[in-house]
Amino acid sequence: MTTKELTCVVCPAGCRLKVTLDGGKVVGVEGNTCARGKTYAESEITHPVRTLTSTVTIITKSGKKLLPVRTDKPIPRESLLEAMKIIRSVSANAPIKTGEIIVKDFIEAGTNLISCKDETV
Repeated sequence: MTTKELTCVVCPAGCRLKVTLDGGKVVGVEGNTCARGKTYAESEITHPVRTLTSTVTIITKSGKKLLPVRTDKPIPRESLLEAMKIIRSVSANAPIKTGEIIVKDFIEAGTNLISCKDETV
């Protein structure tokens, strides 16, 4: 059996979690003050995911700008570098609305890269 320590990021409490593993399987979580902490610890150990935020180039009449974007669902942490390579090659044309899909099925089917800001022509 091995143990790993994490800080929960689900709520502002920031609980220090102690996760006990048996051969890669989570067999116990201690230190969480709510059920969300246990769920977070299990996920973080077995399949960590992150919501990716970045910027892409947007082309407007006045020139090129940066448009803030994010994934609409968390993606596997191990895919972050691949995702950033894709983002570097992406550009969009104005106008764009907040929540508009910039790249459909980004990294995984059903996960999209979306705009975080309106941008007019």
